[in-house]
Amino acid sequence: MVERRKPIPVNEAVEKVMNYRLKGQTEKISINESDYRRLAEPIIAKHNIPSFDKSPYDGFALRSVDTAEASRDNPVEFEVIEHIGAGQVPQKELKNGQATRIMTGAQIPAGADCVAMFEICNAYEKNNQSFFSIKRRMSKDQNIIGEGTEVLKGEVLIEEGTLINPGVKALLATFGYHEIEVAKKPVIGVIATGTELLEVDEELQPGKIRNSNAPMIASQISRAGGICRYYGKLADEFESSYLAVKDALDEVDILITTGGVSVGDFDLMPDIYEKLGAEVLFNKIAMRPGSVTTAAVKGNQLLFGLSGNPSACYVGFELFVRPVIQHALFNNKPYLKRINAILADEFPKPNPFTRFVRSYITYESASVKIHLAGIDKSNVVSSLAQSTCFMVLPGGTRGFNPGDEVEALLLEDMEGQKDFS
Repeated sequence: MVERRKPIPVNEAVEKVMNYRLKGQTEKISINESDYRRLAEPIIAKHNIPSFDKSPYDGFALRSVDTAEASRDNPVEFEVIEHIGAGQVPQKELKNGQATRIMTGAQIPAGADCVAMFEICNAYEKNNQSFFSIKRRMSKDQNIIGEGTEVLKGEVLIEEGTLINPGVKALLATFGYHEIEVAKKPVIGVIATGTELLEVDEELQPGKIRNSNAPMIASQISRAGGICRYYGKLADEFESSYLAVKDALDEVDILITTGGVSVGDFDLMPDIYEKLGAEVLFNKIAMRPGSVTTAAVKGNQLLFGLSGNPSACYVGFELFVRPVIQHALFNNKPYLKRINAILADEFPKPNPFTRFVRSYITYESASVKIHLAGIDKSNVVSSLAQSTCFMVLPGGTRGFNPGDEVEALLLEDMEGQKDFS
């Protein structure tokens, strides 16, 4: 007798999976290896920036009070008593009528409270001594970058879960974080099932297809921030498949199988879950493609049975596996970012279930346009190559026309959002 499965809403399926999400683990790595990892700790300023009063220009540091009488008709003369470059520490305190020649970024000497740029000063030598004159008044703190005006010691600069990009890396270096606590990448096992599958390097044979799902999912895992461990393809034989799944669970945080989750004669995953003692969270979702996407839990491990159809497999990963990985990486925005867009193409299909259509985005005349990436069938591979988002069409609708506003889930976006919808 064929098993009857009751589909559950997509939101409910996402919630069921996230109830068993992984607890993130951490590891310390060198700053040199930290690109596009996620922080497992907040980054706190260890000192003020700047850590001293400094000059933003090349010029002369002086006492503003000494320019009180300066004017176009009454230039005021200063004696230059020291020359300070960036990285040097001033040794002399300024007194009445004295100044220090100072370079950009150099520390302001004691006694000075402003900097006059070279362009407004007339420099000259007199009796083997350097002087300059100025014809305008200067005000206190003029052209001085004060200590702590950018960052104060103890300030939280970057929150836990932030992706380390070049700008974040610059801050880490500024405060001496040569080793960083980051989220440890979860290990995701992948097993492809199906006697019909060939590996990528094998020649085509009658009745066979190359295994596109495993390389695709490996790439999705990498994009999501995990580590893929591929265990090969399995024939449609119960005992060997069960043992392969059981052994893989000893080595991974999450296990993904592709294919074998329908109710056909050779769909073995439901029986394998039962023998493992895994609790099935759901085995049918009110969505297209990927309605047979299945999730189960054994102990603290999640098992995902994704469709053998490439597009359905792809969608199932992004909706259900990706947020689990992102949560394990301390990202508090684990879900795909959702935006509104204007449909550029006709989509006449009725949608009894929520449909996730492979699409791509363009920006035209200050509006976001969404286009179909290709044929919208679950077994189609070609549309995936052009897809940068999923167009989300609610269940119970009967097609959409160009100009209609729809929602899109962004696949390449690294920001994400806090909630699924």
